[in-house]
Amino acid sequence: MRRSEINRALRRMEEMISEYKISLPPFASFTPAEWQDKDHEYDEIRDNMLGWDITDYGLGDFEKTGFSLITIRNGNQKMSGQYPKPYAEKLLMLMEGQYSPNHFHWYKMEDIINRGGGNLLIRVYNSLPDEEIDTMSDVTVHMDGRTFTVPAGTQVRLTPGESMTIMQRMYHDFEVEKGTGDVLIGEVSQCNDDNTDNRFNPPVGRFPAIEEDEEPVRLLCNEYPAAK
Repeated sequence: MRRSEINRALRRMEEMISEYKISLPPFASFTPAEWQDKDHEYDEIRDNMLGWDITDYGLGDFEKTGFSLITIRNGNQKMSGQYPKPYAEKLLMLMEGQYSPNHFHWYKMEDIINRGGGNLLIRVYNSLPDEEIDTMSDVTVHMDGRTFTVPAGTQVRLTPGESMTIMQRMYHDFEVEKGTGDVLIGEVSQCNDDNTDNRFNPPVGRFPAIEEDEEPVRLLCNEYPAAK
């Protein structure tokens, strides 16, 4: 993925967040130069991968398959003595025409919230004991205090303000309902670990290889320099 694409996507998400009058924590605006001087006071950001996350899933076509995210807060199951938070929070932007691939989480349960913009479509499947996709059994859906079942492979629609709980081992993907526009998404969940808690089916990458065709405007959450 070209750095210019990452910069463009990041600015686009910043604009959408500003449009919906959401304020981000100070670290969201640190420049790469400022990160060079950040000492161990900021280790929670480094260790828990807080901050910006722009990905094309290693497929090289961000406009078609990709996601823009910022992790605002996060605990750490592997370092729970140091970081005891049992929860995480993200903002995400999915552009109309983009797709986020099918996956589940072994550990994380999450609420996905349509914060504004278009209609978000979440396709859902149960998983089988061997972790493959269950294309037959109905899926139990929890939406804003309502519990109901849908056939495997149903796309559940979230209009602005609606939310859905994604249980562990529930396969799900994301796209935007055609003609409704980009979506700003909230995520409230158990601790997030994008290195070990995503099972994509079919397999894809999680973080992009980056071609440095221009200077970064922000560092991504997996790019911070070590504290001096």
